[in-house]
Amino acid sequence: MNPVLRVVLRILGIGALVAGGVALALASLAAAILLGPLLFWLAWNVLDFGHALGLPELGFWGIVLATLFLVLGWLGKVLITGIVFLVDPSWFQGAAQVHWPEPSFRNFVAVALLALLASRPHAHAHDRGRRDKG
Repeated sequence: MNPVLRVVLRILGIGALVAGGVALALASLAAAILLGPLLFWLAWNVLDFGHALGLPELGFWGIVLATLFLVLGWLGKVLITGIVFLVDPSWFQGAAQVHWPEPSFRNFVAVALLALLASRPHAHAHDRGRRDKG
């Protein structure tokens, strides 16, 4: 085989590998960004977990903020609470009658989906690092 052709094929092979890795990383990021709100919408609006708690259905931005609230850390939760309080302070006046949901399989699945969103796999990684240092 021609040495120039061999070098070109090696470069194209590495380029395809890098392009495939970048495409896979972008697809994973897009799936993570879209999957969280989709799971929350499924649990809250489709399985009627909000209604089972005595809360209304959520619109698009309510679902996005609630998903971020479950996924983010403490500072993100404080920031979202501050944003909601500044935009619509009447939201905190207790318009909803919250109650414990009925024990049904549908509510169990909804709680499991919300718990899946709230349990980030990397949330406990910082604790192990601190123990190793001490």
